[in-house]
Amino acid sequence: MQKNQGNRKNIFKLHNPFKPAGDQPRAILKLLNGLKNGMDKQTLIGATGTGKTFTIANVIAKYNKPTLVIAHNKTLAAQLASEFREFFPDAAVHYFVSYYDYYQPEAYMPVSDTYIEKDAQINKEIDRLRHATTQALLTRRDVIIVASVSCIYGLGSPEEYEKVNLKLYVGMKIDRLTLMRKFIEIHFERTNADLNSGTFRSIGPKVEFMPVSELFMYQIEFKGKEIFRILKIDPISLQIIKEEENIFIFPAKHFITEDSKKKKALVEIKKELNKQLKKFEKEGKPLEAERIKRRTNYDIAMIKEVGYCNGIENYSRHLSDKKEGEPPETLLSYFKTDFLTVIDESHVTLPQLQGMYTGDSSRKNTLVEYGFRLPSAKDNRPLKYEEFSKKIGPVIYTSATPSDQERTQSKQMVEQIIRPTGLVDPEILIRPILEESAQDNARCRSHSILEGQVVSFSSEYSSEHYPGQIQDFIKEAEKTIKKGFRVLATTLTKKMAEDLSVYLKEKNIKAEYLHSDIKTIDRIKILTQFRKGEIDILVGVNLLREGLDLPEVALIGILDTDKEGFLRSDTALIQTIGRAARNSEGRVILYADIITGSMKRAIEETTRRRNIQLAYNKKHGITPKTIMKKIKDITQEMESEHGKAVNIELQLDIELFKKAFIKDKSNKGKNELDSIKNMMLSDEERNKVIYEKIIKMKDKEMNKAVKELDFETAAILRDEIVVLRERVKK
Repeated sequence: MQKNQGNRKNIFKLHNPFKPAGDQPRAILKLLNGLKNGMDKQTLIGATGTGKTFTIANVIAKYNKPTLVIAHNKTLAAQLASEFREFFPDAAVHYFVSYYDYYQPEAYMPVSDTYIEKDAQINKEIDRLRHATTQALLTRRDVIIVASVSCIYGLGSPEEYEKVNLKLYVGMKIDRLTLMRKFIEIHFERTNADLNSGTFRSIGPKVEFMPVSELFMYQIEFKGKEIFRILKIDPISLQIIKEEENIFIFPAKHFITEDSKKKKALVEIKKELNKQLKKFEKEGKPLEAERIKRRTNYDIAMIKEVGYCNGIENYSRHLSDKKEGEPPETLLSYFKTDFLTVIDESHVTLPQLQGMYTGDSSRKNTLVEYGFRLPSAKDNRPLKYEEFSKKIGPVIYTSATPSDQERTQSKQMVEQIIRPTGLVDPEILIRPILEESAQDNARCRSHSILEGQVVSFSSEYSSEHYPGQIQDFIKEAEKTIKKGFRVLATTLTKKMAEDLSVYLKEKNIKAEYLHSDIKTIDRIKILTQFRKGEIDILVGVNLLREGLDLPEVALIGILDTDKEGFLRSDTALIQTIGRAARNSEGRVILYADIITGSMKRAIEETTRRRNIQLAYNKKHGITPKTIMKKIKDITQEMESEHGKAVNIELQLDIELFKKAFIKDKSNKGKNELDSIKNMMLSDEERNKVIYEKIIKMKDKEMNKAVKELDFETAAILRDEIVVLRERVKK
């Protein structure tokens, strides 16, 4: 297979003004050779700021196969998708994550006899992107999918999904009613209001619909029982974008089952129900028997009548005609040929992939035991890690701090330490935690094993009383802030982060805390203010590690570093230290009364990387310079856009009212009638009209932001639309 690789046309065209530099050329060559030699697992150990994504992009371009990139959270996945889109503007780069804004899984807690129904809020824009992903995989080869771990959850059969696509073309013999029935068969919903993705409506001799994977609509015009014209239309301006000769329409849902399979599935569900009822009867569980009987019979009736029911995924084993225990169809099933898999930040992502099945299984077992679901519901599940491994081909793990699993399983470890920018890993200082006398301060310096490395021991307090970690941190932070840089502090708990930020504010220092309880939009605002200098010190727990790109940070204080555990492991410390590697004056202070094993390993690795970079800089005459990265104030940007939109609509309304007073021939007919109607509106009614216009404009802006994978902006716009709709109701 690999020999034929070179004869195939290159499907990926890498667009980038820069050539690989530093360690990148060597890393690219080694990874490609590993793939050529059949290595199924490799690890790219890339230090912060060395350009791991660019290296992987070069590998993808030369390997010439579809690629799946898995990240451990939605934000990082969006960031990676944006970067790959810049590298491959002509390819199909798609974003595939969970489409739930809010998700409460179905569960039962026997101790308190509490049943919790599934409650979820689906993000239609992300659902659209998921459909765009699967359609690209079924129709193209130049595909790069950036996904979260949701890619291992059940998705529906690609064969059934592809089989029921609807082809329409000019001259096709079909009447309007038949076309509408076909839309319903592929799970489109009829509406008389504005079109959304996956909906259609009938207007006279025309049928209009919006594909589930797109942001535009189509208008099908009929002449008798034949399609006369197919128009692609902007749903906001209603302008014609293009006239099409033919189009393909995929179903609006991923779970598709043909009628013959559905009938067979209903028979099997009924058989399983009877078997479970006998089991409960034998065990003396009449309540559980009644529960499962009522629930299942209702679901069977719904599937018969409308082809769907809430929680239909729990019957996926029967509907897809699979055997008990057989793995479900997932996004991986939609890759038609062999593909490359890249697991980003593998030290975090791999544990997620491995832990999903166990958590889901425990919850499902309880639901089955107490009569809320049939046993087959347990087959609606994420893939086991072993199943995941069998479904993918060669893998490249990427991480600055790979775990033992990557190290033991990889056939090759490829290091990428040198930064083309010349920036070096930060200097590390060790200082005590507790307040103490100058004589006792020497205890940290007694650890001679660390002498000569990238470590400085506190000597500043040799003739005075050492004030303890908080006061020392404040003193060092003030020096850094005076130079125009920012400071990070990491604590062990959320409460400590909040208390420290309050204490810093009392000292007239512009500080704020950041942890998982802070809402997404507020987090964006805080980070923007921090980068702009409106906040000088940011205090957090473990959110200040992977994926946080803050070149303004020149000092990081890690409090209570000697408290061994997840937050103070060598991996966590190396990741945190790396946050200061984008600033030429970066320093990290480790506050500790003893040198732990994790500290020793983190310091040794940081020292090794620093020395490699310094030698490279000396050889090539490079002077490190702090990375200059544009600060994008998303919230301010949105506020200004909102103001513009409101002002534009108000101005349009004013002009409309003015025209009503002009008595000339140009103001006759419909325009004049509309103007008079608007004049007669009350203030409340007029405001409602204005708000509705603004809502349409905001909806268009939100869709544009989602298309560009700018989900922070889209979230703000979505919230603004919610507020405007509330005002309309009031």
